[in-house]
Amino acid sequence: MSIQNTMKLSSSLGLRLKAAGASRSTRITTHPTFTLQAQLPCNSFNTHRTISRLAVSQTLNASTSKQDDRDERVVRMVMFGKPGAGKGTLSNLLVKHYDILSISTGDLLRLHIAQKTDVGRQVEGIMARGGLVPDELMLKIVTSKLDSLHNKHWILDGFPRTLDQSQLLDAHLRKQNTPLSLVVNLNVPDEVILSRISDRWVHLASGRVYNTSYNPPRVPGYDDVTGEPLTKRPDDNPEIFSRRLQAFYAATSPILSHYQNLASQQVAPPKNPYQHPHQVTLYRPTKVAVRTLSGNTSDEIWPELDYVMLSMFPGLKRRVDVQANRMPPLTEAIAANLAATSFGK
Repeated sequence: MSIQNTMKLSSSLGLRLKAAGASRSTRITTHPTFTLQAQLPCNSFNTHRTISRLAVSQTLNASTSKQDDRDERVVRMVMFGKPGAGKGTLSNLLVKHYDILSISTGDLLRLHIAQKTDVGRQVEGIMARGGLVPDELMLKIVTSKLDSLHNKHWILDGFPRTLDQSQLLDAHLRKQNTPLSLVVNLNVPDEVILSRISDRWVHLASGRVYNTSYNPPRVPGYDDVTGEPLTKRPDDNPEIFSRRLQAFYAATSPILSHYQNLASQQVAPPKNPYQHPHQVTLYRPTKVAVRTLSGNTSDEIWPELDYVMLSMFPGLKRRVDVQANRMPPLTEAIAANLAATSFGK
């Protein structure tokens, strides 16, 4: 049988071979999880091999295209680092420059505390002592928020804090078919963090963070956007902060190793309940990437983070600054020159 005839057969539904001696039909079906199913005929090995090559090529091209489009286009990101490393500041910069939502679990909890909710009352004492909120409670808060952002770009700040939390989060995201795409690790020296916590002020309602040393508000003590008073976090003192750093190294650092190992692995697609005994399953690499960014301040780290976003998500839309697109106001010199001409009279 010629290759041309074989290609005609491969494009028809059913792919039924009528070669002499073939008592059974050959059938090739595809599945979006990169699989190939084939029921072998009695006497058509070469023909079957040609059809198989064509089917595998078409299956891989179609399936990987859809999978890559879905995974690489959507930012599902964990901002990872020590308390006080600048996660909130950098998350706000990403939100300012890109069409991304920032989910800060710390700010969510503090908002619950301010509003005197049931969750707020449970965690208020824990945060005042520098402790960590139980996994079950944090997972419930986080996943209820993420489930409402299925196809949107988001950054998760402050969660997971333990290896168990990261595994629970991964399981939930895989179940929703929305796995993490990026983990950013902020590497800031301990002495730098401890030296600047006394200068940190926050706008509780929005989560905006200021530092009088390197990122001060335009008006001291007041939020740049709303003009509302800034406040100090109850856990922003050296003693509590030292305990938080110790807790970070003991419980949170293994998360980085977890995601680095995950990034180097290959995973099989979900099992097909209708899998044929001769089905071939092709593995693909995981989509999560881990990037470590180092610096003493958020201003130093931001250019690195901006480059990572542009290189990994080239289709990510930047926000349009309306003020930047307007014509600049006339200077006094230009205005005077216009007034001296016939056009200005």
